[in-house]
Amino acid sequence: MKKLLALLIFVGTLQSCEKKTQNEKEKETRELQKEQPQKTTESSSSQTATLKNKPSDFIPKGYVIHKYEGGISAEEWDEIKGDLNKDGLEDIVLIIKGTDKSKIIQHEYRGKLDRNRRGIIVLFNKGDHYELASKNYDCFSSENEEGGVYFAPELYFEIKNGNLYINYGHGRYGNWGYTFRAQNGDMEMIGYDSYSSRGPVPQSEVSINFLTKKKLTRDNLNKNDDDDSNVNYEDSWENIKVEKLTKLSDIKDFDELYY
Repeated sequence: MKKLLALLIFVGTLQSCEKKTQNEKEKETRELQKEQPQKTTESSSSQTATLKNKPSDFIPKGYVIHKYEGGISAEEWDEIKGDLNKDGLEDIVLIIKGTDKSKIIQHEYRGKLDRNRRGIIVLFNKGDHYELASKNYDCFSSENEEGGVYFAPELYFEIKNGNLYINYGHGRYGNWGYTFRAQNGDMEMIGYDSYSSRGPVPQSEVSINFLTKKKLTRDNLNKNDDDDSNVNYEDSWENIKVEKLTKLSDIKDFDELYY
């Protein structure tokens, strides 16, 4: 009889423990279900908070937007606008400049000169915010460098036909420029073009397509003739070796690019 009673007590205790354990599991499940929507909301709010709605939100500390003259136009611009990824929205390119006071010098003849380097930020327009496409904070020299016997080359930009053009103009000595396309998570260089002249007389032209790996050189056979209307180009083509396309974000100094 005592054994039977002890057995009944043991079974009852076991059932009570199992019931208690089950209740605790159900309680934990309910608590997790209550917390889950809250976590999702917090994650969503955090993601929304990180969206950058203005181009100026991308300017790093120690830099400012650099105004520049838009090539042939004397008008100054803060932004270069155009569609770079063919989604119908107007993307933006910013030119920035460092503000390090130690880079501001006193030139013997030219007076106070700001020698802080310049950089570039490329932004995709996503409708309600902007997304970084490429950045390079100091790939351009300052606009106040020495130009030798002439002034320093003028740097200007353009977005056309879905491409970004970074160009240099050097007055009567000619011009050169680089063509970039948005691809592979960056802006990649797909072309290079240059034109050299001696005053009004053309000397030569070079055009490189890094996608087809072809280089065209046009040499003016009458380059020593002072008559600029008497131009006679001789064209020559060559294949070039391209292991990979150059990314805008990887260029340390445009002044050191030679083709």
